[in-house]
Amino acid sequence: MKKIMLISAVAASFLFAANVNFNEVNSDVTRISPVGNDKNVIFSYHSSISEAKKSVVNISTTKTVNSQGVEQMFSDPFFKDFFGFNFGVPKEREKSTSLGSGVIVSKDGYIITNNHVIEDSDQILVTLASGGKEYKAKVIGSDPKTDLAVIKIEANGLDAITFADSSKLLDGDMVFAIGNPFGVGESVTQGIVSGLNKDNIGLNQYENFIQTDASINPGNSGGALVDSRGYLVGINSAILSRSGDNSGIGFAIPSNMVKDIAKKLINDGKIERGYIGVMIANLTDEQKDIYTNKEGALISSVEKGLPADEAGLKRGDLVISANDKPIKSANDLKNFIGSLSPNSTIELTYERSGKTMNAKIKLANMDTSTKATKENAIIEGLSVTNLNDETRFKFKLNLDTFGVLVTDVKSGSKAEEFGFERGDIIVQVGEEIIKDVQGFSKTIKQASGKKTLVWVNRKGIMQGLVVK
Repeated sequence: MKKIMLISAVAASFLFAANVNFNEVNSDVTRISPVGNDKNVIFSYHSSISEAKKSVVNISTTKTVNSQGVEQMFSDPFFKDFFGFNFGVPKEREKSTSLGSGVIVSKDGYIITNNHVIEDSDQILVTLASGGKEYKAKVIGSDPKTDLAVIKIEANGLDAITFADSSKLLDGDMVFAIGNPFGVGESVTQGIVSGLNKDNIGLNQYENFIQTDASINPGNSGGALVDSRGYLVGINSAILSRSGDNSGIGFAIPSNMVKDIAKKLINDGKIERGYIGVMIANLTDEQKDIYTNKEGALISSVEKGLPADEAGLKRGDLVISANDKPIKSANDLKNFIGSLSPNSTIELTYERSGKTMNAKIKLANMDTSTKATKENAIIEGLSVTNLNDETRFKFKLNLDTFGVLVTDVKSGSKAEEFGFERGDIIVQVGEEIIKDVQGFSKTIKQASGKKTLVWVNRKGIMQGLVVK
């Protein structure tokens, strides 16, 4: 019976399909060689990328790290005294070496790379592609939020890369990744632009990645992604991989963002970003039924006393444009405001209760606003801050996480003695639920002089610490 039913189903499917008219291409095709009929011609992009290769450098860094785990345990004096020897364990601090790439952007030695390539390094060495000469480099400035950094070597007459306009890229454009994968020396891989404007990857706080299938491997970080003309369209940054090797999904920071960040780092040595004090999200499918506009940045919370609050913005407002620039997602608004300097004035257009409204807002300084929420003297050695977009991203916290974030615990302090750790989220003191630094400070002061149970969320697990 089952066999008969299966045959009947197939037959019915066939009869149905026979009534469908498919679009079909003419089967008569002609194949041609990309090099024509001249057998002495080789199809090659060598001349296109030869100049770009001269602009890509190898970077090696060293940093001092603490030994960890078993080695650290066997370095304990107890084990040395008990067993009479040191197990051949290295010293408590040792040198770590890493490799990466960089791109020369000026004849007098400015080089762009990834922040993670040079971060916390004791020494940075740059090796030129032409001639292999090695230089010591100094850090001009870095921006962890975009994973970009500018370093400089004392040299002149260098081969500076030519920038292309990354906003003109299209899916399918041919690109080449140039860098130093696995420390084997300068290498070139080829692929296409697989996607554009990739965000929510979780790599950086500000994301607008170019996705490519050109092989990007460890050591390629900070190297160049160039188009078929050899012009820079991006800085290679990361890959998506379960094994650690290339799987055809690589990400590069667009050249337009690179150029903007690099100019600010070279001129000022740092990046100062505008800030309005809101948490934002994309519209869900269910929420789209409520709003007239189906795209935008939905405000989920407003920090009291900051620019958005002072301008009258509220939870539930849907921002649809900024300075007449359409805002289609939360990432659009975050990147736009983050690209502006503090004290800039912007005009936001937003939807509230079906009506379109406008607000002019003077931007605050993101760093100053974040620091203003910190209070260091509540418990000796304890630094805390309110949760906001930046801290939630940095510590990988869910949007519905509440409490006060512990940003630092000084060694040997009362805070360390009580058991606090960096990254703890203080959610309750005694019977009081904690929502901000001000509430935490007030509650701790009221409990001064007596033992109090402080509840912290530590990596998803609640722990009670006794404070006195």
